[in-house]
Amino acid sequence: QVQLVESGGGLVQPGGSLRLSCAASGSIFSDAAMGWYRQAPGKEREWVALIGSGGSTNYADSVKGRFTISRDNAKNTVYLQMNSLEPEDTAVYYCKLFGFSGHPEVWGQGTLVTVSS
Repeated sequence: QVQLVESGGGLVQPGGSLRLSCAASGSIFSDAAMGWYRQAPGKEREWVALIGSGGSTNYADSVKGRFTISRDNAKNTVYLQMNSLEPEDTAVYYCKLFGFSGHPEVWGQGTLVTVSS
């Protein structure tokens, strides 16, 4: 059973940076697409970024040019580098392992990012 554990959230001032990490257990990580999502207070969860098993990436328009998703298959970890943070980026950030070949999707427990002066 794959488990995902996010870390790296915290309080940062507008314009600052944070790097989130999501560590996966299990042996299927390198074959899976991974994504980051976020849920702001009072809003629905929204997709932020995606990285395929081959390393291709895609981003929501709201974070394009500011956020970078990457992965280290040797460490079973996916990262989200967040630069030029804005108060609107305040949310709980979740990582997701996309289901494939009979393996179900898996979500992490989330990490809180607060952008405030």
